[in-house]
Amino acid sequence: MEGHSGKLIFGKLGGVDILAMQGRFHFYEGYSMKEVTFPVRVMYELGIKTLFVSNAAGGMNDTFRVGDLMIITDHINFFPEHPLRGKNFPTGPRFPDMHETYDQKLIKLATEIARDKKIRVKYGIYVGVQGPTFETPAEYKMYRFFGGDAVGMSTVPEVIVAHHCGIRTFGVSVITDLGGFDVPVEVSHEEVQEAANKAQPFMTEIMREMIVRSEQIEHQHIERFNTDHPTEKWK
Repeated sequence: MEGHSGKLIFGKLGGVDILAMQGRFHFYEGYSMKEVTFPVRVMYELGIKTLFVSNAAGGMNDTFRVGDLMIITDHINFFPEHPLRGKNFPTGPRFPDMHETYDQKLIKLATEIARDKKIRVKYGIYVGVQGPTFETPAEYKMYRFFGGDAVGMSTVPEVIVAHHCGIRTFGVSVITDLGGFDVPVEVSHEEVQEAANKAQPFMTEIMREMIVRSEQIEHQHIERFNTDHPTEKWK
């Protein structure tokens, strides 16, 4: 598929074991929701505790610029099929609560890192749609009216399943085009890729540092727990 090589990569980042998807399955390609979200199910079985997701998205907020990084604070699901439809998996409840789908501690950590490294970030609500067409001017305006800041064709199904599995999630949208304004802005797939490539190093820097700092915080927590609750030695 164009723009997505479809590779699964295992490795280490900052001394932490990671699993990365270089590309993903999309609903608009004809895959079912179970197929789209199957990699997340695999990640859960492998013991993944935190999921970092990224996407290219059209910006509808008039404070956004092409190339901005938008930290996702919430989403609106406009996909015609729900990824949890059908028999409930035992990884979570039949009716999962969605109040904190995007982990607030991870958002706070990303904010601190962006400030330290002087990386411009925005915050907003991601609207997930089926695609594969880009949005019409009227659709952009509708999604903005509903509360969206950016719109794209992925992420939401995977995040819902991750949340259902108890996996913490952090998401970033790269604003690759703008829409919904009085002056129409035409967009091509090539322009989307170019904007994403320019913003990628900044997004990667934030996520790499988040992984390193999260691991440090986790070790500090474990050491403190062991100090506060020493294991008793039985004779």
